[in-house]
Amino acid sequence: MAATLQTQALKRFKRIRWDFWNLITLIAFLLIIIVLIYPLFNIFLNSFYYEGKFSLETYKDFFTLKYYYSSLLNSLFVCTLATIFAICIGVPVAYIMTRFDVPFKKTIHILIILTLLSPPFIGAYSWILMLGNNGYLTNFFHSIGLNTKSIYGLHGMIWVFTIQFYPHIYLYVSGALKTIDSSLEEAAESLGSSKWKKLKTVTLPLIFPTLSTGALMVFMASFADFGTPMLLGQGIKVLPILAYEQFINEMGSNPAMASTLSMILLSISTAILFFQRYLVSRKSFTMSSMRPPKVIKLSPMKKVIAMTFVLIVVGISIIPQATVITTSFLKKNGPVFTNQFSLDSYREVLYRVPKAILHTFTYSSIAIIFMLVAGLLLSYVIVRKSSKLSSILDAFIMVPYVIPGTVLGISLIIAFNKPPIEITGTWIILILAYCIRKLPYTMRSSTAILYQIDKSVEEASISLGVPPMKTFFKTTAILMLPGVLSGAILSWITTINELSSTIVLYTGSTATITVAIYSEVFTANFGTAAALATILSLSTIVSLIIVNFLSGKKGIPI
Repeated sequence: MAATLQTQALKRFKRIRWDFWNLITLIAFLLIIIVLIYPLFNIFLNSFYYEGKFSLETYKDFFTLKYYYSSLLNSLFVCTLATIFAICIGVPVAYIMTRFDVPFKKTIHILIILTLLSPPFIGAYSWILMLGNNGYLTNFFHSIGLNTKSIYGLHGMIWVFTIQFYPHIYLYVSGALKTIDSSLEEAAESLGSSKWKKLKTVTLPLIFPTLSTGALMVFMASFADFGTPMLLGQGIKVLPILAYEQFINEMGSNPAMASTLSMILLSISTAILFFQRYLVSRKSFTMSSMRPPKVIKLSPMKKVIAMTFVLIVVGISIIPQATVITTSFLKKNGPVFTNQFSLDSYREVLYRVPKAILHTFTYSSIAIIFMLVAGLLLSYVIVRKSSKLSSILDAFIMVPYVIPGTVLGISLIIAFNKPPIEITGTWIILILAYCIRKLPYTMRSSTAILYQIDKSVEEASISLGVPPMKTFFKTTAILMLPGVLSGAILSWITTINELSSTIVLYTGSTATITVAIYSEVFTANFGTAAALATILSLSTIVSLIIVNFLSGKKGIPI
């Protein structure tokens, strides 16, 4: 009997060992344990060690010393208000764009997405040029007798985050509004509900789960951002800044407080995620979506009012892009821009920081190759080989969504700064961080396109004698490619714009464009900062056009 069981177990082991997809699953779990769970566990342990001994001293300091806990209060204050204001802007824009016959919808849609994909710290830098102590608008207002407050401070962070991240609300709510079953709204109207009451009692409850997801994205993006608070804070601390400063200050000794701050960042991010899911589970609504709402034709006056609102919002949103591109071509007189055209800023960039440009595109391209391969293989495991194990794998892959870049950077340094894996300070650790943080974009688009591919296509190929693996690479992978490429390009866009993890992980020999912009702004070299920001912005625009082409051709949602 025992011999029979051993034989059966050996057969199962051999079958698992030589099954390609089981091998991919095993490799994926091993990599997740090494590059994600192990670093996070290390940072968790480090938060309880103070001066070489197990201690809760750092946690006690955080919750008793104002210097530390005030950073948490500042973060929550800024992120909460930014989320509320983003909802106030994003919902009306989404409603107008989906329900009414306004012109230029495709162009406006692209501009809104471009706003979201440009890095927040570029927005912060642009608003400094406009509303800083010596900004264009600040000087204009002073010239007409208006003493306006500069952009620096908590209010400036809230403004930048609101303008930067309201597209999250717009995109999520737009998708929800397009799929609402119009019969539900018609039923409310037939019962005598006014338009406002119908909106309040029917439409908003139906889109609440999607709206809350968009709000979560705004809050998380604001909570994790490093560059904007660093540029606009002027001494006001938020959690990512404090974690970064504590880590830098404590290098060479015991970075216990940096680890503690990182764990608090991660804990709050996770708690907010679960809170949002709890709200959705309590207020979930279902519908058939068989009758999507019709686009309403507006009277000329109402159309003008609706378009004016949308254009004002979009116009303000693209000010950062327009500002950096314009100022990059202006001549400087010291730190001040003149009205003369010049290419000096670009010449200076090519002379002073050419390696930063090369590093940015090289590291991002290498990372994207890994993400493309992972997107193809892992999405197939999750969708076609669905099981409890694949669900766990999917959950782990999505974990980086709630990990602030600063926390990830600190955890990787703590984990990989000594043998057997010593990659701290190298380009490898940067690419590793990019793959971990940005893979979810590729994964979501890959799984979305795979759900659209009928299994019968693969079954037909196999029935004709083509082996399953050959069928995957010859048929399924090719059909998936447009969706995988769309997600990969979005991953690439966010990678070239990444600052939060890069600022922790880079060295002088591995600096990227975002780090160079950050350094140039802090040393008042605004011309070179504008030129570098323009290079990033134009790269983002070109990439976005490619994504729109790929997604439009195959019907894949961006």
